[in-house]
Amino acid sequence: MAHLKFLIFLLVFTDLISTGLAQSNAKVTSLQIPEVKQGTLLTEKLPSEILKENRIGLDPNRTIKVYLPSGYASSKKSYPVIYYFHSIFWSAEKLFKNGNLIKLLDRGIANGMIQDFIFVAADFSTPTTGSIYENSPISGRWLDFITKELVPFVDKRFRTLPHRNSRGLAGDFMGGRGALKLAMVHADLFSVVYALHPVATGSGQIPWSYVQVDWKKLYQCKTVDELGSDGRSKLFITVSQAFLPNPNRPPFYCDYFMEPEKGEPKLHTANTKKTKDGFLLDATLEESASNLRSMRGIAFDWGRFDPTQAHVYSNQEFSRKLEDLGIEHEAEEYRGDPWDKTWTENGRFYSRLLPFFERHLVFEPAN
Repeated sequence: MAHLKFLIFLLVFTDLISTGLAQSNAKVTSLQIPEVKQGTLLTEKLPSEILKENRIGLDPNRTIKVYLPSGYASSKKSYPVIYYFHSIFWSAEKLFKNGNLIKLLDRGIANGMIQDFIFVAADFSTPTTGSIYENSPISGRWLDFITKELVPFVDKRFRTLPHRNSRGLAGDFMGGRGALKLAMVHADLFSVVYALHPVATGSGQIPWSYVQVDWKKLYQCKTVDELGSDGRSKLFITVSQAFLPNPNRPPFYCDYFMEPEKGEPKLHTANTKKTKDGFLLDATLEESASNLRSMRGIAFDWGRFDPTQAHVYSNQEFSRKLEDLGIEHEAEEYRGDPWDKTWTENGRFYSRLLPFFERHLVFEPAN
């Protein structure tokens, strides 16, 4: 009888322990894994009047991808907006294609990395390389498109907080350059910027006369397609169309910093200076200093192992120049290359960019 009582006690005790552990695990699980509510991705069309002015066959009807947080439809509140700029040879469609970006946005909000916000990525692709985020009569007035059409379109179409303190800029590579450029020239519209591994922040360590471009082939081409997979040549056509436009010089309607002389490419020093002064961000830092000092937050990062070390050197130097101008900013060089550290589960977009905007954007209406 005593033995039977002991068995009953043991069974009850074991059951109590199992129940307690199960409840404890449930509590831990609920604390560690918050519910990830899914936001909504919309595709909008923006017919641009500004982009009709071009000579490269640019489609002025632009696709706009808009991420709305999960609570947007059921609330009446307004939200801050982060504008994202993709790099060359990319598009807004590709940015969202595999679903990873949506997951990072949903999880970032669910885990408290950032409060609810609207995320906007327009399509900046072109028949050549894609926008380098400048105004050009040849390849499109992209800065004007962003500030005079895209921002008003988003503010009118969605419940935004239409103030610079609640507008952020972000982008990667050439899009990172675009984000920094907009901060430099339009601090009246935006107040926070984070550039992921931006390019063209400075000239790097190699003189432009040594840039590897097949100039002879470029001079002979009648269309961009004839350059095939030569991305570098396509890029310098785009750069030339932005800073050396020449409507009387088909087929690409631009001059070059290497001009033909007796059939051979030769450095054109005046064109070189004009191009570098326009394309490289550090050339206009001083004139943009007051705008940058008015920003609520400036940050950029770069991967130490980028095969193009000019990007690494340029970003290091860009940060030093910001220091000498008394411009507050965060700058970080990380171990890795820019392709394996940004879009992973806890990569730089999730763990660095989102918290940076959480710290610096204004998420409530101004009093």
